Amino acid sequence: MRKLILAALAASAAATPAFAQDATFTGPRAEAIVGWDHVGDDSISNGSRDGVVYGGQLGYDYQAGKAVFGVEGEVTGSTTKDTANGVLVAGDRLKTSAGRDLYVGARAGFVVGERALIYAKGGYTNARFNSEYTSTTGTIEDHDTVGGFRVGAGAEVKLNDKVYLKGEYRYSKYDSDSTGIDAKRHQVLGGVGVRF
Repeated sequence: MRKLILAALAASAAATPAFAQDATFTGPRAEAIVGWDHVGDDSISNGSRDGVVYGGQLGYDYQAGKAVFGVEGEVTGSTTKDTANGVLVAGDRLKTSAGRDLYVGARAGFVVGERALIYAKGGYTNARFNSEYTSTTGTIEDHDTVGGFRVGAGAEVKLNDKVYLKGEYRYSKYDSDSTGIDAKRHQVLGGVGVRF
């Protein structure tokens, strides 16, 4: 009987590291994100606007010891917009809004305990800004697309081996274009994801 108990304990001890090893941050992932979006334009006075950012992200991470390295791509939209009246003549109106934002980048972090990941990220972002000018003669619509860089940091916590929650802050700076757009962006968001 003693030999049977010792054998069972030995098998259990041998299985525990294998389970812990399987429960890593390695693998492909998909997530939905939503949060606060603050867009500022240095080319105009009082050019800051707030809204909600929403979208999705795909990524792949690899864990080596406590270190985690990954790549990711993201598509988001935003409700951030602004309206100005009497821009050129009395009665006219200019509406501007943030459009889609595409991002591709990398992240690196370290595991805290067994369920949490702290990380920093950086990469390329490409955003669209829409404008609509209305006057007594009609409406003119246009959009500008600008590229730039994004940096950020965040934390990810596992709910189980597949599902996780995350919180993240990121800053984006876009190159000024020929129309004078000189935009920057602060975002604070949360997300829920699945690791496959």
